[in-house]
Amino acid sequence: NTKDYIENMGGECLFIAGDLTDREFSKLIVKETLKKFGKIDIIVHSVAFASREALSGRFMEVTRDDFRVAMDISVYTLIAVVKKFERIMSDDASVVTLSYYGSEKVVPNYNVMGVAKAALEAAVRYLAVDLGKNGKRINAVSAGPIKTLSAAGISGFKSLLSSNEQRIPLGRNVDIEDCGNLAAFLLSPKAKNITGSVIYVDGGFNITAM
Repeated sequence: NTKDYIENMGGECLFIAGDLTDREFSKLIVKETLKKFGKIDIIVHSVAFASREALSGRFMEVTRDDFRVAMDISVYTLIAVVKKFERIMSDDASVVTLSYYGSEKVVPNYNVMGVAKAALEAAVRYLAVDLGKNGKRINAVSAGPIKTLSAAGISGFKSLLSSNEQRIPLGRNVDIEDCGNLAAFLLSPKAKNITGSVIYVDGGFNITAM
């Protein structure tokens, strides 16, 4: 697993399971991180959730509770994490979050998550201004559809992968490694003058039209 891999490479790990919507848990992870590592250089926000019911049918049928939960977990957790960790972030620290093209265009069965991703991308821009005053950066990676556990909750995902592949200029879907490579670049000093941006890694899908 990830912990064993990092430790075998000579690194140190701190794994804490919990709920990022819980204020006390957020305080705990900052406290424990500071105790173990002191200042931190990077944050990767990879948190999103919407009920299965909110990812099918007509978008307007989404309930108030499902909308609130999707926005709270998929968007506000980024704001909360950045706010809590800001005081222990190094001077040139960098943050990356994960988005998707459904924030810009209607994707079948993406529904409320598309709205949440649009809000997430807007939050990145506003956070970039706040963090930039102290030299810190934040960006979003907008990856093409990838076979993940969360993607399995989207109805018709296999068809989405197939139709995407037919439109992608490079003729192939992306994978987790592609997403990771872009995130690693954005988190590194090589991207020191990139902030508040949504960067695509989707084989060029976002430039195409029907």
